[in-house]
Amino acid sequence: MMDEKPIYDEGALNDQDTTPWYGVQLFGLRQKEMTDYLTEKGVESFVPMQNVDFIDREGKRRHELRPVVSNLLFIKKQMDDKELQSLLEDRYQGHFYIIRKSRGSIVFYQIPARQMQEFMIMCNPDLLMKKFLSESEAKLKKGDRVVVTHGPLKGLSGRLVRSSGKYYLLKEIPGMAVMMKVTRWCCQKAE
Repeated sequence: MMDEKPIYDEGALNDQDTTPWYGVQLFGLRQKEMTDYLTEKGVESFVPMQNVDFIDREGKRRHELRPVVSNLLFIKKQMDDKELQSLLEDRYQGHFYIIRKSRGSIVFYQIPARQMQEFMIMCNPDLLMKKFLSESEAKLKKGDRVVVTHGPLKGLSGRLVRSSGKYYLLKEIPGMAVMMKVTRWCCQKAE
């Protein structure tokens, strides 16, 4: 049973931070390389990570932190669109795609700061009872928009969906989604 203590401290959701984020797909690049480059340039980025168990060549069970999706990262909008595009093209021309509002659009999709903060909290690798989904899998899920009012997810919002007889809070971001197990009695329909 989950502890009643919130999964984040009160400072984790920063209402003063309204800076949106971009989703970026990579082609033939390693996320670590690009995140190191962005850090060097003073740009904040985020790669959803998960703990993975595997058997090594010697037959020993190992535990390692790995990216959830091997070609996706998120970049905080700390400069205008043209500056960001130029910064990435200087080093990685043709090896990335900033997710757009729609096919054929030249406008980048901006993920609202609050939505990204909640997504980052739910992606914490130390939290169990979650599932990661592709963007298309998330779109197939039906559910009401809710806000969690009690328990360790208190304050987070998303869609309440059912999977394998259990209820989950679904948080969607362009490129992927995450579902965390939740008790439906702890949720209130969002307005």
